[in-house]
Amino acid sequence: MMTENNKKNNPWGYKGTIVTDRAAGELRRGLPVLIYDIEAACVVIACELLTKQALANMHTMAKNTANNAELGVLISDKRANTLKIPTKGRRAVLISLEPSWSVGTIRAIADPTLDLSYPLKGPFQQTNKPDTPLEQAALKLLKTAALLPAGVVVTGNKDVLLNQIKHQEILSINVSDIENYNDEKLDEMEEVARTTVPLEGANDTSIVSFRPRSGGIENLAIIIGNPDTAKPVLTRLHSECFTGDLLGSLKCDCGSQLKGAIAEIEKAGGGVLLYLAQEGRGVGLSAKLKAYTLQEQGFDTVDANLKLGFEVDERLYAPAGKILKMLNISAIKLMTNNPKKVEAISKMGIKVIERVAHQFPTNKHNEAYVKTKRDRTGHMID
Repeated sequence: MMTENNKKNNPWGYKGTIVTDRAAGELRRGLPVLIYDIEAACVVIACELLTKQALANMHTMAKNTANNAELGVLISDKRANTLKIPTKGRRAVLISLEPSWSVGTIRAIADPTLDLSYPLKGPFQQTNKPDTPLEQAALKLLKTAALLPAGVVVTGNKDVLLNQIKHQEILSINVSDIENYNDEKLDEMEEVARTTVPLEGANDTSIVSFRPRSGGIENLAIIIGNPDTAKPVLTRLHSECFTGDLLGSLKCDCGSQLKGAIAEIEKAGGGVLLYLAQEGRGVGLSAKLKAYTLQEQGFDTVDANLKLGFEVDERLYAPAGKILKMLNISAIKLMTNNPKKVEAISKMGIKVIERVAHQFPTNKHNEAYVKTKRDRTGHMID
């Protein structure tokens, strides 16, 4: 469904993944977005980008909406757990926004790196109704925008809220567009560019970029040598890591794994390294840096992600499976210590003939990180 407001602002009649990407872009700019289903709707704005003016506008919107409108702060069950808020089985938890709460207080509800600055948050009053697909879609859209999954929301009747924003520059999006986003992105994946890029230690290398037709960040296939796709191809699924891969950070083992994989594939006579656009286990670079701050306070990588409101691992491996199929690769020898990668890529119809251990010496800065991967996320590390 395209609202009149959207038609006015979007003469090309965009839909689906495009409108989801645009909605995510609005949230990253600190602007509100209206999400609707058959009868209900909510206007959401990201907590971490909240301003005094935006908060005042949300208060006004709630006041001017019909009696069933609700103004609250929407957080994930993971963040609720760390704030000692009972989730009652909800994946999305809506707490009432108190009139006295400042922008700083609301941002601190979303961002655990501010816990020390705002140590006495609450008490919190949550709604008693079950969470809805509308609220779950709002959290997913915030994650799609690479923001913390927490937003200030006005929830109410769809027609009433649509009438409220009729003369405002607020984008509207259907819940189904957000729910179907990942699957549609996968269907739209196509090869964009292919060229030779000699690498240090692997001169015979090509890089192929892939992205959905509707846009988005490219995933890359780094093809070393000329692997025989009729046989199992030595393959590494590597999630991008700006700090480790580019800067040589000692807090993780990503840089060693990237360089080591290229060297091993070259030594084996060829193979493929997929460089996947899912920084920080899929939470984004800024959230990963926040997780690092929490680690400096004594939390491990698992608890840091949970305190931020994310799952332990937000990565998706369906794009990797799709790219391998587009490269005519159906069977691989997978370089990984993570059994979940084996399971995920197998579900995409790629045969994992062998798991190849991919382990490197630790240092004093990443010993705890590697130990956490072994003890808490099931990595096969000695």
